[in-house]
Amino acid sequence: MCRKPALVVFDLDYTLWPFWVDTHVDPPFHKKSDGSVQDRNQQPVHLYPEVPEVLQQLDSEGIAMAAASRTGEIQGARQLLDLFGLNRYFATPKSTLSGIPFHRMLFFDDESRNIHDVGTLGSTSPCNMKGGSVTLGQSQETGSSSPP
Repeated sequence: MCRKPALVVFDLDYTLWPFWVDTHVDPPFHKKSDGSVQDRNQQPVHLYPEVPEVLQQLDSEGIAMAAASRTGEIQGARQLLDLFGLNRYFATPKSTLSGIPFHRMLFFDDESRNIHDVGTLGSTSPCNMKGGSVTLGQSQETGSSSPP
């Protein structure tokens, strides 16, 4: 029987949304009266369509989530998480995450270097390609340790 992860960590750029927040869009961002989000040049910015449903499902199952990113545009990334209403899903205090062994974490990212790095720690990562969809339950071991 497969055990659920204790923590699911999501990269931001090209994992939750289809762009790099530090180069492809122009912060600051704002939400229009119709709920859509735009950058400072009034260009629309969107999440991948599956993101809200995936986060809702994980939340409903009581699985902790966190966001991680190498972006240089930290303020813009935080603003987008807030405007899209995603902050409610992500554990913010790092102390709440301490003690979770890496083999109990699931890590979503589009960059193989990041997947490799966390894989060496024992984390598991699903295959995630730019612009592709991920179906929960399909994953690929990237580390030497396997989840119990």
